[in-house]
Amino acid sequence: MRDNGSTSTRTRTVALVGNPNSGKTTVFNALTGLRQKVANYPGVTVERHEGTIRLPDGTDCLILDLPGTYSLRASSPDEAIAVDVMLGRAAHTPPPDLIVCVVDAGNLERNLYIVSQIIDRRLPVVLALNMMDVARGHGLAVNVHRLEKELGVPVIPMVATTGAGIEALRRTVATTPPPSSRGREWKLPEPVHREAEELTGMLLESGKYPEASAFSEAIDLLTSHPSALEQTDRFDRAILEHVRLDHQKLDFLGFDRESVAASARYAWLRQVVARSTDRVGYPGISGSDRLDGILTHRVWGLVIFLVLMALMFQSVFSWATAPMELIGEGFDALGRGVSGLIPPGPLHDLIIDGAIAGVAAVVTFLPQILFLFFFLTLLEDTGYMARAAYVMDRFMGRVGLPGKAFIPLLSSFACAIPGIMAARTIEKERDRIATMLIAPLMSCSARLPVYTLLIAAFIPATTVLGILSLPALTMFGLYLLGVLVAMGIAWVLKRSVLRSVQTELLLELPPYKLPSLKSVLLTMWERAVVFLKQAGTIILGASIIMWFLASYPKLEHGSPSEQIEYSFAGRAGKLIEPVIEPLGFNWKIGIGLISSLFQREVFVSTMGTIYNIQDTGGDGSVSLASRMREDIDPATGQPTFTVPIALAVLVYYVLAMQCLSTVAVMRRETNGWKWPALQFATMTGLAYAAAFIVYRLGTALGGT
Repeated sequence: MRDNGSTSTRTRTVALVGNPNSGKTTVFNALTGLRQKVANYPGVTVERHEGTIRLPDGTDCLILDLPGTYSLRASSPDEAIAVDVMLGRAAHTPPPDLIVCVVDAGNLERNLYIVSQIIDRRLPVVLALNMMDVARGHGLAVNVHRLEKELGVPVIPMVATTGAGIEALRRTVATTPPPSSRGREWKLPEPVHREAEELTGMLLESGKYPEASAFSEAIDLLTSHPSALEQTDRFDRAILEHVRLDHQKLDFLGFDRESVAASARYAWLRQVVARSTDRVGYPGISGSDRLDGILTHRVWGLVIFLVLMALMFQSVFSWATAPMELIGEGFDALGRGVSGLIPPGPLHDLIIDGAIAGVAAVVTFLPQILFLFFFLTLLEDTGYMARAAYVMDRFMGRVGLPGKAFIPLLSSFACAIPGIMAARTIEKERDRIATMLIAPLMSCSARLPVYTLLIAAFIPATTVLGILSLPALTMFGLYLLGVLVAMGIAWVLKRSVLRSVQTELLLELPPYKLPSLKSVLLTMWERAVVFLKQAGTIILGASIIMWFLASYPKLEHGSPSEQIEYSFAGRAGKLIEPVIEPLGFNWKIGIGLISSLFQREVFVSTMGTIYNIQDTGGDGSVSLASRMREDIDPATGQPTFTVPIALAVLVYYVLAMQCLSTVAVMRRETNGWKWPALQFATMTGLAYAAAFIVYRLGTALGGT
């Protein structure tokens, strides 16, 4: 253990690291269970996952789940966070007492690269050899004791999806093993080694680098790109000038500086893997290869992807109906119970019509959000999503987007904010900006309550082809519409203001594996907590504010509907009604559009508040969908909502930028207002035009 202060007075810190697709998150979930939380690293928008475990001696240990990285040379902001934490350079984060490196047993050579770098820096590390079952299925037997001897660090064989090896890892963490005693065994070419030794001496003389890490720092400097030297302030000017001279010398000698160290390290790792593994039998063409031949096929791969997405939405609708009704009945009972305790008056109306009705309108849709994340996490854990990325790369390449854009866009189906931040992994600035501009067009989970409310109210529950329901197909169509419009915008951008040379997708296809039910359930739990926190804070606050704006100033004589129209909210809706009237929207829908500028799902709570205030004579058991379906505008005698109007609202929410938090993140990621302003204006204009076309076309076809 490094001397980072007395461990008796503070919680020990363990950093969990590993390559992407090594099962690191599954290990983290298995170790920490529900004792985990998500936040951002101080000063950056990279997510920080941490949890605690109880060690055998009764003490707690903090586990940091760091972003996946292939080496200690970061190529993106999230990888930089992982490297800085491991090396003790991250602000507000203590240097870890131990590093647990999760390694895919079936891909040892590549996964051991970062392990060897950690060992070279004399950092205490434990190797968690995960997916041993997958390795055996591929005919690979790993000699754990031999691997321990080769590396000089503890090796724990594991199958994290089943929990095998978790307790052994917990016991090993409790002992905090010392750094490896093995010396560096991989060899550099003599000229490079000579320059590295000389530079190491300079770093040691500066007094800023311990002997254990000075040589590794020297190697990083010698093999770095010249532009990287301009972006660091960790080294003295004299050292940087010496490094530039070394670069010129090694370039003159004909060395590929940026790969020479990696080549030497991999040459040694190949020998380590050869001495530590055996082939058992001849597996031939594996079932995984046969499955890949189908799932990544040019035609069938795309068909399977679309079918899976359609079935997912069908299941989301079918399975969520019962729990949604149960939650709705629970809120109805809560409203009746609270109503009996509070006498009639403003406080009664605030709690019943404002707080409870507004929150209930949104929380009712929690089951659908959970089922959506259940299927997405399931597909991710099985390894299918990487195949989907490969299949979609062909489609994305035709519009000019790089293959790496698939992951940020996929993340945007949960929320556009992490999707935009994930675009940092895209090397070219123009590709990165194009990806960020279209990310909000992926239908995020905040749109789901809006979609579900309007589809349930106005799309008949008929069956199509005897399998899929019309509501599920409508939902799928909305998601598909966002994707197609996003690709169209990308096509225009990549052939105009953001033109650049297209890059090929380099993607590792992880092995297929059975998903961890515990990991899937923990993801659902995490999303439920985030959603309910929003319902308990933002949506509750918005519901209370909306109740006040829809209730005041008071109209002495008039119906509830006239009272809402006379209120502050009604006046705001009336103010923008001339602008939205061509879309078929009236002032009530206008109130929803204004209130949901901050968060899309607030539209639902706003409608819940408005219709609950309007329906003061009701018993509270009539659903919001029914109230919206039956609402008549007293000024015109026409329904407030018809099928064409509902479809226009749906299309508007697919395409409009109704999320100011996303605008703020865009401003931060692009360092200015140019691109966020263009994004907001473009999406709003597209939403308006598309809603106009849908409403007019639907009305012309006789929709009611």
